[in-house]
This record gives sequence, C-alpha cells and structure tokens, in this order.
Amino acid sequence: MSKSQCDEILAHLKSGKRITPMDALGLFGSMRLAARIGDLKDEGHAIKKEMVHNNGKRFAEYYMEEV
Repeated sequence: MSKSQCDEILAHLKSGKRITPMDALGLFGSMRLAARIGDLKDEGHAIKKEMVHNNGKRFAEYYMEEV
C-alpha cells in the first residue's frame, strides 16, 4: 500500500525539513500543498508557515518546530 501525500508530507516535515509548493510537486506529485497542509492542521499537527521571496516570486515554506 502506498503512503498518501499527507503521510509523505508529514514525514518530510517531521524529519526537520521544510517544504515549498515546488518541493511538494517534485517529491510527492502534490499540486495542492496548501490544501494538504490544511488537512494536516485539521488533524492537529502544528505546522508553521514562512513567506519566502526568491527570484521576484513570493511563496509559502512550511515547517514544524522541533519539540
């Protein structure tokens, strides 16, 4: 059985890594990272967001603080 995109994204975040929409597309085939993050937050996961500026673009980068 394959892991869901939410499971894969959560494991990525729990490993201490950050994730952007482009990362999610390349790593997990997720074109709707914000929706998956919303699903994870609804499950009670404490996921934080930082807005990043790069090459004239602005996008969200999601992470979890170490416990």
